[in-house]
Amino acid sequence: MRSLDIASTGMQAQQTNVEVISNNIANMTTTGFKRRRAEFQDLIYQNLRRVGANSSDNGTIVPSGAQVGLGVKTAAIYRISEQGNLQQTSNTLDMAIQGNGYFQVTLPSGDTAYTRDGTFGMGPDGTIVTADGYTVSPGLQVPSNATSVTVNSSGQVQATISGQTAPTTVGQLQLAVFPNEVGLEATGDNMFLQTSASGQPVTGNPASPGFGTVMQGFIETSNVNVVTEITNLITAQRAYEMNSKVITTSDDMLSTLTNLR
Repeated sequence: MRSLDIASTGMQAQQTNVEVISNNIANMTTTGFKRRRAEFQDLIYQNLRRVGANSSDNGTIVPSGAQVGLGVKTAAIYRISEQGNLQQTSNTLDMAIQGNGYFQVTLPSGDTAYTRDGTFGMGPDGTIVTADGYTVSPGLQVPSNATSVTVNSSGQVQATISGQTAPTTVGQLQLAVFPNEVGLEATGDNMFLQTSASGQPVTGNPASPGFGTVMQGFIETSNVNVVTEITNLITAQRAYEMNSKVITTSDDMLSTLTNLR
């Protein structure tokens, strides 16, 4: 009985759906997190009567045929790159991107990772680093005698040195954009890696055409909408229950056949 296998694929699909939703809810307070959405596709169809086949020797054609679907499968889990809200923290090295782009981070392996999480700090040598101590490209170093650090909307970092009137330019932050940012590979710790699906990164200064601006003293919050996620969770739960009901009904039908005398 096909319905048993079909309903089982439906239950597996809704289980995946619930897992995606639960991950969204779990990360509702994660800085720079982008919610995910599961997408599904129907499985291959079994032809009981092929559409377009000849139904007689005179060349008459079957108008619709008879196809039975064999269930559902997970096609993709998309990342929704919608802008999150900006939350003021008043922390000097907290930075948020308003618009397109990712901060570039140099990993211990030497690879470059990309993130929207701008909760930065200062290393022991004055280098601007992430919460894990990874260097934020291009490795800007704030002088040890600096009394304050300013980052303008175009990513220029300036430090006020004790005893000097004019601020000293430390360097320039750059952002990276991708032809298909959904194709970036999430590796945890709010980091992403380039893949063949994302395309090559294009780097540029913030506030340039096609790039967002940097907001000092702010962080970007998660773009998860709790009300929407709870609604999706209820829908997924009901769909799971309906598929389980199909399995129960199919089992009852098989039981009826078994008890025929």
